[in-house]
Amino acid sequence: MTRERQTNPWAVLSVLCLGFVMTLVDLTIVNIAIPDMTDDLGASLDKILWVVNAYTLVLATLIITAGRLGDIRGKGNLFLTGVTVFTLASLACGLAQDPSQLIAFRALQGAGAAMLIPQTLSIITDVFPPEKRGAAYGVWGAVAGVSGAIGPTVGGLLVTHLDWRWVFFINIPVGALVLLLGVRLMPQHTHKVTHRFDLPGTLLASATLFCLAFGLIEGERYEWNGWIWTLIAASAVLLAVFLAYERGQQDNEPLLPFSLFKDRNFSLVNLVGIAVSFGVLGILLPTTIYLQSVLGFSALKTGLVLVPLALGSMVTAGPAGILSEKFGGRYILTAGLSMFGIGITWILLVADTDSSWTAFIGPLFVAGLGAGCTFAPMGSEVMRNVPPHLTGAASGVNNALRQVGSVLAGAVIGAVLQAKLLTALREQARIGAQSLPSEYRADFVGGFADGAQHVEVGTEQGAALPAGIPQDIADRMRELAGKVFGEGFVDALQPTMLVPAVTMFAGAALCLALKGGPTPSGMGHGAPPAQPQETESTKDTTPTH
Repeated sequence: MTRERQTNPWAVLSVLCLGFVMTLVDLTIVNIAIPDMTDDLGASLDKILWVVNAYTLVLATLIITAGRLGDIRGKGNLFLTGVTVFTLASLACGLAQDPSQLIAFRALQGAGAAMLIPQTLSIITDVFPPEKRGAAYGVWGAVAGVSGAIGPTVGGLLVTHLDWRWVFFINIPVGALVLLLGVRLMPQHTHKVTHRFDLPGTLLASATLFCLAFGLIEGERYEWNGWIWTLIAASAVLLAVFLAYERGQQDNEPLLPFSLFKDRNFSLVNLVGIAVSFGVLGILLPTTIYLQSVLGFSALKTGLVLVPLALGSMVTAGPAGILSEKFGGRYILTAGLSMFGIGITWILLVADTDSSWTAFIGPLFVAGLGAGCTFAPMGSEVMRNVPPHLTGAASGVNNALRQVGSVLAGAVIGAVLQAKLLTALREQARIGAQSLPSEYRADFVGGFADGAQHVEVGTEQGAALPAGIPQDIADRMRELAGKVFGEGFVDALQPTMLVPAVTMFAGAALCLALKGGPTPSGMGHGAPPAQPQETESTKDTTPTH
């Protein structure tokens, strides 16, 4: 009886998805809590932004290494270690007393997430026979698609009714449940062959990803100065050194097996994954700011408005996984990215300063339908021809590139939004100033010299008013400032959201180059249709080069 429970792949999948959902929700749930964190901890905006960035930076830096460690030390073991680290770090985040503590513990959360995320896709590939992987990838894809979308909703509920610390405390019971079940259900790793750990490759890969991610995250803050470009250039040099070193290690269990990239689908789907990251960030980042700062929605209402995105993803994620296994992922992915792009384009067309929340139900649902058609087929296609002993490495590479894509998307979309907002605010301020007495126009326009100061509608403009202005004029200028910001943000929103929309359509076109066809029965994904213990044992007695 015990053995049946330990080797039931669906039970294993449920544990994997519970752990997976914690890490993905954490990527978006914290954003809603930022204003409350700032007030409670007395932190500057720069420090609070690092609460978000520390998690992303460590996750992107360590995820390839963690994926390879899963191949070497046992995927189930590393998954449970990651859950433990993530859960304890979540407790520490909730108890943090100052910004520095919170940033440090968020970085530790990122390390835990890096350990567990790549193991999820790899273990699914190992424990499910080929004919059932489509349904399993569908469940995994549903979790991936829904988790990020529900983050703002869950965060809004917790912040509104409890406290910002609960966006971290909520992980503790979930993590404890995952550990309790995982100890009994995760595949065991029995060492019969000593595997080599590529330490120089690990250090080079980590340094490469750190320089790139840090440069992209901090580029806008430091106005893309010489130090930022030096970091980005250093990442390019380190990447060249890393690839040259790895080329000489291909017969000696490398961190990055080049054989993975000989498969066209693996290479293309990794590029598609970067495109999807642009879609997710491109729809959540500007839309969340717009709903709160322009339409004046509360954190809770903003989260609820985004619910159709999650619902749409839930509708298509399961069927998309099954259909991609049966017919191949080419057309499922093409349709998914196209719908995602249509949804984003629809949002930018209906967004206005006085739009009703109902205007976003349709576009968000369509975007969700598209998102649901991406995660499971991407998982299916990227692992289609990967041999068993490299599934951890393949999953690590895939997840790392998606995280780098998220960092790149955040940097590009943020830079476009800020640049367009600055231009739009100046133009709208000049137009709006015409309704003021001439002696006050220059002060009003000058108050919008820095668009970044006006993300909180109107407050800074009111505080910046010169002394001695008559009360009626001051009130008029404050009212006009809010209107200028709203009009300016809508003007900036449209070109900003064109970036992810165009990226989605380009990704859809790229999907047409995938090799089509279903996964043959008994073949594909590299993993034999064995039970977890048998798969791990077989893997460990098979040379990896």
